[in-house]
Amino acid sequence: MNTLSLDIRILRSLQNVAETGNITESARRLGRTQPAITLQLQRLEDICGFNLFRSEGRRMLLTPDGALVLSYANSIIRLHDELISRLQAPDVEGQVVLGTPDLYAAFILPSVLALFRQAFPRVQVQLQCSLSTPLVRLVHRGEVDLALVTRMNDFSGGRVVRQEQLIWMTGDNSSAHMETPVPLALLPPGNIYRDHAIECLETVQHPWRIACVSESVSGLQAAVFAGMAVTVLGRSALVPGMREIVRGPDYPALPKVDLLLYKAPGTKSAAANALHDYLAHYLPLGPGTDFLKPLQAAAQGRDTAADADAE
Repeated sequence: MNTLSLDIRILRSLQNVAETGNITESARRLGRTQPAITLQLQRLEDICGFNLFRSEGRRMLLTPDGALVLSYANSIIRLHDELISRLQAPDVEGQVVLGTPDLYAAFILPSVLALFRQAFPRVQVQLQCSLSTPLVRLVHRGEVDLALVTRMNDFSGGRVVRQEQLIWMTGDNSSAHMETPVPLALLPPGNIYRDHAIECLETVQHPWRIACVSESVSGLQAAVFAGMAVTVLGRSALVPGMREIVRGPDYPALPKVDLLLYKAPGTKSAAANALHDYLAHYLPLGPGTDFLKPLQAAAQGRDTAADADAE
């Protein structure tokens, strides 16, 4: 009988190093020493029998085998933490203030918040929608418990929980993208979505003008639906009535942006900690994910094994 088992802490170390590409940063996040993280990864490689990472400059990147192990580790950690949360759920109550831009409140958070509400029915979540920069100030001052924001160039701290691919969008029947200069619907100055859009157009010397400025995604969508403008948003915000503009000489590829999850310093709220853990583990899966799939797959695996034994 095989008695080999894996410590959940080893899998967390793998997950963090894969995310940060750096043992030093992973040790800081996990509250461990660098040698401890290194030994855990070596132990896991010994168990697996192959290398999990390769070095590229100062960054550690997953090997194909490492990516496979990570996919299993993510599922194991997610199910482990969900079980612990559900066991604790009856004792967790209170209110959590979660700050986030309305873009994420509308298109990314609903499925995770619905799952959280099922697990923690006695926790009240209050959403506070605002732009990322003021929200980071609020969470640092403890005026909101958690903040899910877009990483700006001057941000520090926070945990990367997701990446959003930025894309050019226009209305289904709009020809705004063919106008010169192209009319743009953008967030206010100081937002990285706006900065990337303008920088890309300037790089290819594509003339542009501002047709709409809105702190709210609904304002940007209104301009796009009306055929007034082109906008730049994350792909998750592409809804009926909007279409993606095919990349080309006038509309070069846009980058991905990081979504950061912050927790107010010194918070000891069990409700805030529970929501933080749910967001950290479920947001990387993306909107529309069937969160029960790992459980269904496990059940199917048991059924298959039982059928094989019966034969």
